[in-house]
Amino acid sequence: MNNDTYNPKKVDRGIILDPRTKLLYLITITTFALGGAGGKRCEILIPVLCMVPFLLLLSAKRFRTALVGIILFAGSSVLLEYANALSMGGLLYYLILGSCGILGRFLPVVMMGRYLMESSTVSEFTKAMKKLHVSDKVIIPLSVMFRFFPTVIDEAESISAAMKMRGISLGGKHASRIIEYRMVPLMTCCVNIGEELSAAALTRGLGGDVDRTNICKIGFHVQDYVSIILCLVPWALLIMDVII
Repeated sequence: MNNDTYNPKKVDRGIILDPRTKLLYLITITTFALGGAGGKRCEILIPVLCMVPFLLLLSAKRFRTALVGIILFAGSSVLLEYANALSMGGLLYYLILGSCGILGRFLPVVMMGRYLMESSTVSEFTKAMKKLHVSDKVIIPLSVMFRFFPTVIDEAESISAAMKMRGISLGGKHASRIIEYRMVPLMTCCVNIGEELSAAALTRGLGGDVDRTNICKIGFHVQDYVSIILCLVPWALLIMDVII
């Protein structure tokens, strides 16, 4: 398995943010971009929040991921505005509305989640959760999740490469066997990986009676305070909208 994802010394993480700041970004973007909270008061801030994950990915030199995301997000927004400007109707309009709406709302959240997982080590995340006094019942599953998805992606790529050599692909001779020879091994790997990572998390001291020590250093810096202020603005507007 490729360990670059978890080694902060080898991976260029761009703007260094505290894991708690990244979580605040994720919760804020999910609430206002995906959930549509805030109403008209937050309409101007939502595009700004949606662009934050792409900028963070660019700073971490994930150029391909960021550019593809920006193109998809901008393209869906432009297409939706174009359809509204033409006063389109019928089935085509609802297809455009549904696909662009889903893409525009889910994509920033997915990109922010990906940045959080790729730019944070398990030790940093665990220490941040401990400082927030989160229960181990929450920390352990989330820590396992941090390892789970990158590992599953590596396994899926290995299975895909092996099956392509045997002609089992969409364009190969045995396309009808994709489910049997790709999905079944992948599901089996997912079960085994989940069990192994859970055992590894417990072996490393998570869930024990004694507090687990960490050698990593986390803390808030200038960029964290700026990010927190940016995230608090829409929450303040939402509270004002509820009160007023």
